[in-house]
Amino acid sequence: MRLLFLAVLRRHTGNAVTAERVRDHLEAAGHVCLLKDACDLESSSEISRFIKAENLEAALALHLYRGGRLLRGHGIPFGIIFGGTDLNEDVNHREKNEVMGKVLEEARFAVAFTESMKETAQTQWPHARGKIYVQSQGVVTVPNAAFSWDTFLHRSGINQSADNLHIFLLVCGLRQVKDPLYLVDVFSEWHREEPNVYMVIAGPEVDPVFTREVQARVKRTAGVRLLGEMPQEDLHAALKNCFAMVNSSVSEGMSAAILEAMDLEVPVLARNIPGNAAVVKHEVTGLLFSDPQEFAQLAKRLVRDPALEKKIVANGREYVRRYHSWQAERDTYQHLVRTLEGGVGE
Repeated sequence: MRLLFLAVLRRHTGNAVTAERVRDHLEAAGHVCLLKDACDLESSSEISRFIKAENLEAALALHLYRGGRLLRGHGIPFGIIFGGTDLNEDVNHREKNEVMGKVLEEARFAVAFTESMKETAQTQWPHARGKIYVQSQGVVTVPNAAFSWDTFLHRSGINQSADNLHIFLLVCGLRQVKDPLYLVDVFSEWHREEPNVYMVIAGPEVDPVFTREVQARVKRTAGVRLLGEMPQEDLHAALKNCFAMVNSSVSEGMSAAILEAMDLEVPVLARNIPGNAAVVKHEVTGLLFSDPQEFAQLAKRLVRDPALEKKIVANGREYVRRYHSWQAERDTYQHLVRTLEGGVGE
């Protein structure tokens, strides 16, 4: 089957990684899957021409609003995957909410990453209750065996012996929804008390204007460093070497970086928002903080309590193995896409 897969493909975002992984699952089942950026095909007529030119038989969209709305009315069956923005933000805009409801009427299936996302969607659009499935994101980590931690520290401008350091790694693209500056003041205070603790922010420059703001702030803040984007294998190796992984996002669907850290047996400290709380159970699979002061308390506790660190690392790894299987994700998408075979009304 020839499929159009629409997603918002800003490089190195969670959406792009998810889209590539799902495309691989579908192509492994023998489908031809054309992955296109929804931002490049912004009108219905463009989509229609593309479907005809490529002889496409079905479609899939990552993001109910930003992708799914473009698939209505073309006479080919489609499914959608909810994005975090759909259910955390767009749902609160009346017009977008109505459009998303209409998309769900036409969609043959919809995938939510968590039970709470499914419940939110069912509450908003009760007519879609029978077609929403839960499939957590699958996780695979591939740390680069040749990665040098000393070189990473040197690039970060940290010139201390690696043995005595506690590096907290915040992995995110530089855009406002990731809120990378949320913890810099409280972390800088801690660094002045204990000069062996550092926070390193690692990720690509997604929003150029916001990136300049982050760069300027980090430059004048002790104990916080900023690194650009890294190849995925190096990022996984850096995670494996750091003391803990940090997530300070305002909104998340399901953070791949959190799951990857758990898979790599690294403690997770995450901001207490619905997307994070769905995967991080406080003091079981990680630590959740509601403000910068609570982050500082929990981070200090983690440094001083090896038993707590050992417990959450073991639980996090087991959680990922049990609930975020790459193979289970593959099986689900291959099964759901089979429901798109046969045209509309057949």
